[in-house]
Amino acid sequence: MRHGKKVNHLSRQTGHRKSMLANMACSLIEHKRIDTTVAKAKALKQFVEPLVTKSKEDTTHNRRIVFAYLRNKYAVTELFREVAAKVGDRPGGYTRIIKLGNRLGDNADMAMIELVDFNELYNGGKKEEKKSKSRRGGKSKKAETTAPAAETPAPSAPETASEETPSAE
Repeated sequence: MRHGKKVNHLSRQTGHRKSMLANMACSLIEHKRIDTTVAKAKALKQFVEPLVTKSKEDTTHNRRIVFAYLRNKYAVTELFREVAAKVGDRPGGYTRIIKLGNRLGDNADMAMIELVDFNELYNGGKKEEKKSKSRRGGKSKKAETTAPAAETPAPSAPETASEETPSAE
C-alpha cells in the first residue's frame, strides 16, 4: 500500500530523479513549454510550482533557495525576471498539462506541460482588451493638453491656425 507517499519515484534513484527534474524545470522556464511523459509532467508540476511562487518575491534568500533546486543561474534569472513578472497576480496554478496521446516507440502516454501565462492562444486577446480599456482615460487627458498647445502657436501663424482649428473640431 502507498499510504502517505506523495513522491513518484519515476523508477529512478534520488540523485538521478532530482537532477532530471531540475533539468526539466530549467527547460520549462527557458522554452515555456516542453513535451514529456504524463508521469514526468505531473512530477515536474509539483517540483516547479513552489519555485515559481518563491520567485514572486525577489530577495537574495529566495534566489538562493531556487538556485539550490535548479542549479542553473540563467534559469534562475529568467524565472525571477520574466516569469515572475507575468505571474505576479496569479494565486497559483502556473502550469498546464495537456495530454497528447501515445508515443510511437513504446506507447507511453505523452503530455505537453507549459507555463499558463505564456500561451498567447488562450489569454492573448483578453489581456490586450484590458490594457486598451485602461488607456482610454489617459488618451482623453492627453487630447485636452494638446488642444491648448495648438492654440498657442496660432497667433504667430494665422494661416496654420485656421487649418488646425477645423480639423480639431
